[in-house]
Amino acid sequence: MTLSPEAIETLKNVTTATLTTILLKKGLRNVWIRGAMPLEEDQERLVGPAFTLRFVPAREDLATPAAWSKPISTRTAIEDMPEGCIAVIDAMGITDAGVFGDILCARMRKRGVSALITDGVVRDGKGVLGTGLPVWARGVAAPPSVAGLTFVGWGETIGCGGVAVIPGDIVVADSDGAVVIPQALLEEVLAEAPAQEEMEGWIVEEVERGEKLPGLYPMNEETKARYAAYLKEKQGRTS
Repeated sequence: MTLSPEAIETLKNVTTATLTTILLKKGLRNVWIRGAMPLEEDQERLVGPAFTLRFVPAREDLATPAAWSKPISTRTAIEDMPEGCIAVIDAMGITDAGVFGDILCARMRKRGVSALITDGVVRDGKGVLGTGLPVWARGVAAPPSVAGLTFVGWGETIGCGGVAVIPGDIVVADSDGAVVIPQALLEEVLAEAPAQEEMEGWIVEEVERGEKLPGLYPMNEETKARYAAYLKEKQGRTS
């Protein structure tokens, strides 16, 4: 899926926390990838379509260094990644074998991949950070992937951090982790997210002014009327 620059810009200005609230209202509770947190502090919010990769438990006849040269390999998968995508890797939460290291991340960066997200870990942590590729993971580990994982393919539905991820789903990742937006709901989210973000910002301002939470969050009818008046006044100032 190709995201428009306008869609990317809109989502870059919406927190993952706000997105989970919007998706919850639509009945989706399980959209936050567990364990995937940014390796670098102050990582900027990133948006992109999911490019999925999947590992299964290591099997000694398959998970060998020789597997890295086979047609179905992480190396081949990287060459299939389109510019702007976010690689989402199902590592089953295993934390004692790094899915990717600095060389693979450097190649991803060269191909214009936006980020790597996994419920596992990466290796060569300092080198990975040095590539400039943003990474969300459970951490780092020295052993290579074949020490605990077998790579089996890419471009299929996966489970990452307990979340179903379909190729082309939209991923938004920031300091609170990574959230998956189903393709079918993208337009609705784009339409609602800025308004939700603005409303929550107004509520925070009201709290700072000393307002009590009951009736404010969530809003009762009186608060809704005050907020509507605020929006009308704001529109008048900008028109």
